[in-house]
Amino acid sequence: MKRLTALLSALIATLSTRAFAEYGLNMTEGVTSVSRDIYDLHMVIFWVCVAIAVVVFGAMFYSIFAHRKSIGHKAANFHENTKAEFLWTGVPILILIAMAIPASKVLIDLEDTSKAEMTVKITGHQWKWQYDYPEEGISFISNLAQTSKDAINDNNKPENYLLEVDKPLVLPVDTSIRFLVTSSDVIHDWWVPDLGVKQDGNPGFINDAWAQIDEIGVYRGQCAELCGKDHGFMPIVVDVRSKEDYKTWVAEQQSAKAAAVASATKTWSEDELMAQGENVYNTSCAACHKKDGSGMVPVFPAMKGSKVANGAASDHINIVLHGKGGMPAFKMLGDADLASVMTYERKAFGNTGSVIQPSDVKSAR
Repeated sequence: MKRLTALLSALIATLSTRAFAEYGLNMTEGVTSVSRDIYDLHMVIFWVCVAIAVVVFGAMFYSIFAHRKSIGHKAANFHENTKAEFLWTGVPILILIAMAIPASKVLIDLEDTSKAEMTVKITGHQWKWQYDYPEEGISFISNLAQTSKDAINDNNKPENYLLEVDKPLVLPVDTSIRFLVTSSDVIHDWWVPDLGVKQDGNPGFINDAWAQIDEIGVYRGQCAELCGKDHGFMPIVVDVRSKEDYKTWVAEQQSAKAAAVASATKTWSEDELMAQGENVYNTSCAACHKKDGSGMVPVFPAMKGSKVANGAASDHINIVLHGKGGMPAFKMLGDADLASVMTYERKAFGNTGSVIQPSDVKSAR
């Protein structure tokens, strides 16, 4: 008993005061009209259920107490009562109809994306998110932040551990946004409680949702579908900015995209490829193949001494572009990123493979 008490005390001591401060039992009210409608509907239904519980259990406990055998009451003996049957059938039906009216209003509003002012396409990958802005011509991958990856086996966790990313989804405030959610591999679920958006991403299908965010700020969420071994390592961060700041960000991203396209046409030095390749490898590959290239055999082979990394460049490019076995396709990455990470894999860890240029990747697509 003493040992169990000590174990429980140690467990409680490891929980931070912040975790207790953020612990709550109710839903998140959120910062969008959708999230507030969901919250209001939840509270209405909750209090209806409370009222039903009070009436039902009140009548039950009163009957048990007031008609108990110890004070001389005897059980009634009857087969059926038409009035009682009408009451316990009709009253629940009326309650359900009354509840269905506000519920239907909210559900219809959730599905109405006709007033959207802009569109963002969200694609789930194992285990990262891809964001595409069709009108703005912007596309990028959002990964778990390196600070969280480095702290997985560390007792000192950073702020927002496992809830921080390298590139957040940036959106403008006071703008009706349509989200198109899909997946490239397995079922994912894009869920941000403060926005009132929780939508499955199914391979081969596109589901939609919408939200108009009323407050500038940073809002966090997670994948809410069990999508594989790193399910808990694909957080969502939404950075909501003023419309002026959002326009500035869009211009910066478009300039960066133009620079990336230009860089993919030049011949890179080995040092340039290795420097960028290490960053891409740590972001996209180290989770399975390990930072030191040792892998997780037999599911994820080691990069160190790999036949692929030391073999023909064309075979290496084909596997990375299209995937193989448990490894997903990485064709969503740009030519320069793919060329640099493959060069890093072929030159690091004692490997002796050849250099791969962005033009080689472009030709193989």
